[in-house]
Amino acid sequence: MAKSIEFSVIAPPDYLEAFVSQEPARVHHVAAQRVLSDRAYQAFFRREAARGAEIIVDNGVFDLGHALPTPDLIAAAHAVDAREIILPDVMRDGPATIKASEQAAHEIRDLSEEFRLCAVVHGADDDEWLRCYDHFVSSGYVGAIALPASRHPAPEEELCRTRWTATRYLEERGLVEQRIVYRLLGLGRTGHLELVQQREHEWIASVDGAAPVILGAMGIAMLPDGPYEKPKTPRIEDLGPIPDTRFRLIRQNIAVVRKAAGSNVRIGQVRP
Repeated sequence: MAKSIEFSVIAPPDYLEAFVSQEPARVHHVAAQRVLSDRAYQAFFRREAARGAEIIVDNGVFDLGHALPTPDLIAAAHAVDAREIILPDVMRDGPATIKASEQAAHEIRDLSEEFRLCAVVHGADDDEWLRCYDHFVSSGYVGAIALPASRHPAPEEELCRTRWTATRYLEERGLVEQRIVYRLLGLGRTGHLELVQQREHEWIASVDGAAPVILGAMGIAMLPDGPYEKPKTPRIEDLGPIPDTRFRLIRQNIAVVRKAAGSNVRIGQVRP
């Protein structure tokens, strides 16, 4: 089996120590808007950075519906000693994603050149998805590529809808660029089971996800060998207080995801 994929747990701010802290500290995906609005959240990830974690600042599109302005993204990145910023993207729209990413990249580079810039690949169909991918790989400003999760059932042969098909296509055709860091954004419709497949690709560095926390808080166990069935769930910011009685299940779910990803990272500081 190939190298591990690092898993960044996404949890409500009140539960960072309980579920998100890493030992050893490796990779964290961080919400830019939360960094700027929550001092405790900011301080937690700054400490993780000091412990050696690679901090990746997300642009806010998934949570807010729009990306934060460039100065805010840079401010958030500085606040947590981030190494990477995810550029603005538009779901399932390659041309719009390219336009938004180009503009933000130029604005960021005008203000600072200290961050790796990560572009997210989108497309309404396979041709558009490939054009978007080719554009970012050949550009001079992209140092990382992120592939969004496959959220809904779709034909397995469609690159733009099925992430496992996309990664296999890139590898089989020699389209993986060695200088670029590749990341997966979120756990998709097959959850942690996809990671067992994705580990065949040695070039995938990380994945993030809230599913083990949300499902555990709902009393749902993620089974190591599946099946993976995710009911309708609340967004992480709407989860509300998590009963202490659910902490053990959440930690078990996180361990299941990390095992599927081949990661030996543990939760760093565990509350009783």
